[in-house]
Amino acid sequence: MTKSSASFGYQDVDPAEKPKLVRGVFDRVAKNYDLMNDLMSGGVHRLWKDAVAARLNPQPGEVIVDCAGGTGDMARRFSKMARAAQERRGGPDARVFVVDYNAEMIAAGREKGSEPEMAWAVGDAQHLPLPDNFADAYVISFGIRNVTDIDAALRDARRVLKPGGRFLCLEFSRPTTEALQKAYDAYSFKVIPQVGEWVAKDRDAYQYLVESIRRFPDQRTFAGMMETAGFGRVTITNFIGGVAALHQGWKL
Repeated sequence: MTKSSASFGYQDVDPAEKPKLVRGVFDRVAKNYDLMNDLMSGGVHRLWKDAVAARLNPQPGEVIVDCAGGTGDMARRFSKMARAAQERRGGPDARVFVVDYNAEMIAAGREKGSEPEMAWAVGDAQHLPLPDNFADAYVISFGIRNVTDIDAALRDARRVLKPGGRFLCLEFSRPTTEALQKAYDAYSFKVIPQVGEWVAKDRDAYQYLVESIRRFPDQRTFAGMMETAGFGRVTITNFIGGVAALHQGWKL
């Protein structure tokens, strides 16, 4: 069934229009994306990403899809970890496929350099340009809230995974206490758009990003969506009291 509307921040828009709107946001912020992540989080996003990479524990010979992988920040972690494991005990090369809907983000990532294991492609998380039962692992970090149809993206993630493959999603989520939620709201709405205006010269893009976080389902709701898509053994790991969360599941 086709959905009648999609969220773009606090706006409800025609689903056919959302991809163009989101692409416009990331076209504008691509060159400053990694710098802004450091400034907005005080560098904490790097610790979250390290934790996700450790949980994934990439191994020699594995095929890993880094969906909405943008500038390749996560993919470089996976590549280096898989290569280190290969050096310790041998085995074939891992392959890490960075797929992002936005060509400007992919271009910004390529400019930062690549690892031998990495390949880059422009593609839609709802219809990945990859075959069925292709990957050992699928990771999406701070990207799934930007897709038009989250349920479709989850189904396609499961499609490309091999049986027994693992799905990991790192995303901003819902603080677990009222006090933390109030502090987080104050910081998000007052500071982040202002920093976006100063550094990226684009307040509106970062206003959208803050609003998109608020429209994203909470931890339990998203876990239920994963289960509906067919993932099993779903777990939730909160970071900083739920400011961000790692959801993990398996294609059983």
